[in-house]
Amino acid sequence: MKWLIAIGDGTHFAGQSAWAALSQLAAPRETIRQLYQILIGSLLLGTIAGIALGAVVWMHTYGVLQRSGTQDYLPTVLAAAVLLELAPIGAGLIIAARTGASLGAELGAMKLGEQLDALQLLGLSPMQVLVGPRVLACMVALPLLHIFIAALALISGYFAENVVSSTTWLRYQTACFQELRLNEVVLAAMKTIVFGFLIAVASCRAGMLAQGGTEGVGKAATQAVVASSLLVLAGDVLLVALIQLIT
Repeated sequence: MKWLIAIGDGTHFAGQSAWAALSQLAAPRETIRQLYQILIGSLLLGTIAGIALGAVVWMHTYGVLQRSGTQDYLPTVLAAAVLLELAPIGAGLIIAARTGASLGAELGAMKLGEQLDALQLLGLSPMQVLVGPRVLACMVALPLLHIFIAALALISGYFAENVVSSTTWLRYQTACFQELRLNEVVLAAMKTIVFGFLIAVASCRAGMLAQGGTEGVGKAATQAVVASSLLVLAGDVLLVALIQLIT
């Protein structure tokens, strides 16, 4: 019964968050500030993840394809793995870990410091002032981080490929995209918008439900990371199944 109540409360909070995020489109100043903080904070992790993904996928795949004599298809396999799954889920987990903890701790501190109550006394809605900009910023930041990680992964894969076969960038690029369909790549990228929404909603809700003094801030951050990471993984499974039905 408690699970049903929690799901209902979470769904209601998600609906309010979506409306608050839409309202920020008319006044995006705070959203832009949050977007800047999210992207700058995730840039280093995104760079390392992108370079590592391309190199590691290439190294793992090359030996397998070489045994079957199909190593010429390696760029295609690499691009499919990176663009359709690894870059979106990697970007989602990076934002869930870093930004999720930050949002949970930040709003948790505000809740325990009675700043949310102060906003309500001033006639302002915490959902509109605090949650809306953060949700919209996460929804914009995640696709951008996904593109950044995917680009770095393909570039690092090219350098790995160039060491073995001395291929040109044009030939490598053509091999990467010759079997991929545009709608597959676009739909995979659009998953990250949903990931951003789920991460921001879970993290903000964890912060706004914080209790128990300064210890509650740490618990809120932990709950935000756990909840947002689980939602990203579960959402990825459901969205991939939906994309397969559509395409």
